[in-house]
Amino acid sequence: MERRTISTDELFAGIRQGDRVSLGRAITLIESIRPADRQPANDLIEACLPFSGQSVRIGVSGTPGAGKSTFIDAYGSMLSKKGHQIAVLAIDPSSGIHHGSILGDKTRMDRLARDPHAFIRPSPAGSTLGGVARKTRETILLCEAAGFTHILIETVGVGQSETAVQAMTDLFLLLLIPGAGDELQGIKRGIVEMADLVIINKADGDRMRLAEEAKLHYHRAIHLFPMRTSGQVVPVLLASSQEETGLEKVDEAIDEILKAVQKNGHFARQRREQAGFWFQESLIDQLSTWVFTRYAADVRQLKEDVLSEKTSPFSAADLLMRKITRPEEG
Repeated sequence: MERRTISTDELFAGIRQGDRVSLGRAITLIESIRPADRQPANDLIEACLPFSGQSVRIGVSGTPGAGKSTFIDAYGSMLSKKGHQIAVLAIDPSSGIHHGSILGDKTRMDRLARDPHAFIRPSPAGSTLGGVARKTRETILLCEAAGFTHILIETVGVGQSETAVQAMTDLFLLLLIPGAGDELQGIKRGIVEMADLVIINKADGDRMRLAEEAKLHYHRAIHLFPMRTSGQVVPVLLASSQEETGLEKVDEAIDEILKAVQKNGHFARQRREQAGFWFQESLIDQLSTWVFTRYAADVRQLKEDVLSEKTSPFSAADLLMRKITRPEEG
């Protein structure tokens, strides 16, 4: 039997009622690349917009093996016990060869996957830079309209620019592990400078001494960086997701930072700047789609000319732009 098409009005009603099935279908709609889905997706986002913006948006990144999923599972479960509604947007790394994605975060977040107060949505990162899926920001708006109070975004980890996740969250958490040899190995300075809170995870058992050393190292290193635009000193804390220690201190630090940035105006200013950033990104995305669709034949020919070294990539792009902006010269 063919499934009945659900209207955007029905999806919106389901979202506002907190229906997880409707939310999942709505996210699938806005992630769709089908041209026919673009307008319904836009309509749905516009309907949800007045009911968004009330959550705490937290990005979580870290070195490979830092235990991001385990940390989110433990921290999210703690928030749930306090009566909060948790949405986890887990960005899975896509294969560069087959473009597939593991999408296995639900299996790594056992408690949240069974928690009636939590919603986990794994999405493939695809070719998107910044460690976040293409429609993650719009997904945040839908989750907020569904009543989730905390949105946790797990990125694919250090190794590519994390600017995008910072441009859609209120706080950026960086997870590190003790005893990894050179403490700065595998970490770019930029990712540390973006962090609002540094957490040395897996601080338990025989690793406690190494964790304390790592905490001292990063505490000293962070003081060498320029002051954050929020005006806040970046805390360095210890936590163990396995033993569930240090999570309360993490939550207290997050609460203190949020209160401070709301008081000094940084919170509202940052959200305005983020909205402007994503307008620009959305415009670039739509213009790019339009060019590659409307001028597909020209793009193919110019690409062939570049590959055969008949022209440079820059000249080819310039030729296409002149055709678009000054077609009478063609």
